[in-house]
Amino acid sequence: MSTETSRAGLPAQTSAPTWTSEVRREDDALDTLAEEWDDLARRCRTATSFQAADWQRSWWRHYGSPGALVVVLVRRNGRLVGAGAFRRRGPFGGLTGLGAGLVDYTDVLLDDRYADRAAAEFAAALPLTRPWHWLELREVHPEAAVQRVYEQWRGNRRRFEDSLCQYLPAVPMERLLKRVPGKTAQRSRVKLRKIAEAGVQVRSTPPAEVPEALEGLLRLHFLQWNERGVTPEHRTERFARHLTESTTALVATGRAAVHQFHLDGQLVAVNLLLLCPSFGGLYMYGAHPVLRERLDIAGLLFSAALDETVGAGIPVLGLLRGQEPYKQRWRPDRLSNQRLLLGPAGAAPAAAVRAGVVRARQAAVHQLRTRFPRLKEALLARRRG
Repeated sequence: MSTETSRAGLPAQTSAPTWTSEVRREDDALDTLAEEWDDLARRCRTATSFQAADWQRSWWRHYGSPGALVVVLVRRNGRLVGAGAFRRRGPFGGLTGLGAGLVDYTDVLLDDRYADRAAAEFAAALPLTRPWHWLELREVHPEAAVQRVYEQWRGNRRRFEDSLCQYLPAVPMERLLKRVPGKTAQRSRVKLRKIAEAGVQVRSTPPAEVPEALEGLLRLHFLQWNERGVTPEHRTERFARHLTESTTALVATGRAAVHQFHLDGQLVAVNLLLLCPSFGGLYMYGAHPVLRERLDIAGLLFSAALDETVGAGIPVLGLLRGQEPYKQRWRPDRLSNQRLLLGPAGAAPAAAVRAGVVRARQAAVHQLRTRFPRLKEALLARRRG
């Protein structure tokens, strides 16, 4: 039993905190939890826009399958201190995170103040009890909250390397240019000066205009990648609906920004930037091919994203997944995401088989990257779209 000091200065007896956990499976669980879900997200330093209730609810509405949602909740004295949403995958009880290939970071939410205990309670509540059960989470940052859950897991567990992400300090452009060689920095200054002289107008989009701006983003995105191939999912109606619904809500709450770029009165580019406590992330953009003939598109979009991130007091600008050539000129820091696989204690054939599949795929990708580097870059660029 813990104690606290009373007004009279004498120790007052208080009861130990009550910890509870539950697993919710209703299709509307994320809707009913939205308010306290985002309250918890504000108390979790690793939370990204992909863990926001608006993003997860939107993804589930447009991509989820009825009856496949699994939500794990941990409470301390009734207050939510741990939460994670997963979907059932296949007939054997496999679980994975929401988002599939559309997210750059998968995570759960843990209250920073009680993270270790909440992680232990969360691990104990995971519905992985049968030999054929397993949980696979892709694109996990090395410092993600779910890494604490992984450490608390008492069953089978494996960790693999996943996509490479790249980062830059969010500092004014002139300071950033000191990271690159002198000739590269000088060329960049010339390109940025040309952009300024061209009279490009940059406008941050208010929430009411986000749907129209995103329609322009996707239109320009398809034009931009038409000859080089675009990610097939980006052409679907469900992706457009999800992107519009989630982004509009995120912009309204300051967790994303949409920049529109006009030149000579015409919309020539649109950029979607995620704004998280620990980083600003360049998620998606579209630019008219004609603009490439006149200006440095990467410099144009990058400058606006950097200014927004610096202005918001966010310490890092994330370039997210992929090794596209335009990112390398800034000499970004590199850090790989991880893929986590959890299974029950003892014999866990399903998890073992899944681990074997992951290793086989990674070996194939390694061979592809080693023997066909140009094809690798093309595939990475296509995946990021």
